[in-house]
Amino acid sequence: EMCIRDRVSTQSTGKGGPKGDGFDVQKTGDARIGYIGFPSVGKSTLLNKMTNTFSEVGAYEFTTLTCVPGIVEYRGAKLQMLDLPGIIEGAKDGKGRGRQVIAVARTCSLILIVLDAAKPLQHKLIIERELEGFGIRLNSSPPHIEIIKKERGGVTISSTHKLTYLDDETIRAIVSEYKIINADIRIKGDYTPDELIDAIEGNRTYIPAVYVLNKIDQISIEELDIIARIPHNCPISALDNWNLDGLLETIWDLSLIHISEPTRLLSISYAVFCLKKKKKKLKGKT
Repeated sequence: EMCIRDRVSTQSTGKGGPKGDGFDVQKTGDARIGYIGFPSVGKSTLLNKMTNTFSEVGAYEFTTLTCVPGIVEYRGAKLQMLDLPGIIEGAKDGKGRGRQVIAVARTCSLILIVLDAAKPLQHKLIIERELEGFGIRLNSSPPHIEIIKKERGGVTISSTHKLTYLDDETIRAIVSEYKIINADIRIKGDYTPDELIDAIEGNRTYIPAVYVLNKIDQISIEELDIIARIPHNCPISALDNWNLDGLLETIWDLSLIHISEPTRLLSISYAVFCLKKKKKKLKGKT
């Protein structure tokens, strides 16, 4: 098991990413959706099919070398889609254009992690690790942990839930690594040591994500049944236009907030108002 000091050191590497290190793409529309994946998993084909924007496609790696934006109009909303260069292992440490790609990902309302259906789990774990190393937390909410510093009195700990991952000794060891000597720590949930560290660091970004299982035309029904167990997944074939409507509906559900309002003349719901998440932290823990 990782010792406290090593755990803190590892978690502290994801300090929010470099400022201004992303691709210079102006935000437009009502929501921003970033495509992230390994080279040649079909991100450019997907962008082309969904937005009628040209992003170069080729049967070789690193076809896309910069960020290619496109717009989808859906239910009265404009969704900005960003085809980002392929990510590789070590991206968070500066390999390839990984730091630029991940810096843009932090500005998105929703991340589409595009996976090759033939090897989804291998790529999924690597991409999650790279994004986590840059302070991005996928499909989760900020921990309800309050750390109130004070002048004296040492560290006091209170919790509203039974803690199964943390105990007082571990909590004190973690906060001491951050030179927190006097504080009231109020924990309102059953959280892990990593989530406590995230709360102390206070600069994580929480973004919903969909795992887009592309190229399902190249696998069997039995294989599809197995990989479809991945949470938050949407199977498609961008090349054959399979289930792109389903993907768009999923994007709509996760990246936008709908508010119905009667029109001035008709007593029907007509308006769709979109929330620009703009790095807004997800509220509450479900």
